[in-house]
Amino acid sequence: MRARGVASTTRGSRARGSRALPVAVLILLALSAGCTSAPEPAGEDHWRPEPGTRWQWQLSGRLDPTVDVPVYDIDGFDHGAAAVEDLHRRGRKVICYLSTGAWEDFRPDAGKFPASVRGRGNGWEGEHWLDIRRTDILEPLMERRIEMCADKGFDAVEPDNMDGYRNRTGFPLTAADQLRYNRLIARLAHRHGLAVGLKNDLGQIPQLEPDFDFAVNEQCAQYDECEELTPFVKAGKAVFHVEYELPVARFCAGSRRLGLSSLLKKYELGVWRQECPKGRAQNG
Repeated sequence: MRARGVASTTRGSRARGSRALPVAVLILLALSAGCTSAPEPAGEDHWRPEPGTRWQWQLSGRLDPTVDVPVYDIDGFDHGAAAVEDLHRRGRKVICYLSTGAWEDFRPDAGKFPASVRGRGNGWEGEHWLDIRRTDILEPLMERRIEMCADKGFDAVEPDNMDGYRNRTGFPLTAADQLRYNRLIARLAHRHGLAVGLKNDLGQIPQLEPDFDFAVNEQCAQYDECEELTPFVKAGKAVFHVEYELPVARFCAGSRRLGLSSLLKKYELGVWRQECPKGRAQNG
């Protein structure tokens, strides 16, 4: 999702006590507070692409599998196991694009999302922000989507619309709500053996980098935000980055310096791409 939001100043926090508790009480607290357990470290049992890994991002048009790059990011609903298998035969890892923070009226499971969790439009036709606080409803729906990706043979998930708290969603979402939800999505992906990328949500990278295996970013150069992605690169994790409105001469030098995997794409995210560092157009 390419819409820009207004940054929230809200920050989640966890109170720390100063008095020791009896061991029995600690055990009971641990058993009853599973949702507060430490986040699962990313990258231990999952694919973790390295900084500078070349990639292709195609979410519209007839899939062209011939772009000579090691990573493809494609729509998880639009492509079946055969397309993923074909890319694997060509030596590619394949990322499954899903929207996890917005409802899309054109998806086959759209009718399973009650009106109570659908908020304002997010700027794209047929899409509305989700009330990510309602994990009782959303968790099983998102797990089925992620399981679909795993069943089709994908290697990773790109969950989109992961920064609703910075936008006018129709719900009073906080930074703490977003942290909980994003970590839930990461756990679900890892549970099904998939790597998972953090999409945008730059303000929460310091907290969320350990939970995710790579990052996907749009327009950090245009908005002078690319430095905020350095925790991923320092952790040995790829940052897959695109610009839409800047020529490659305006961002490729900075991308090379920061270790980003950068492309110039058109908003429809079809086959066309122009890649850093060479900056030459590639039609695949």
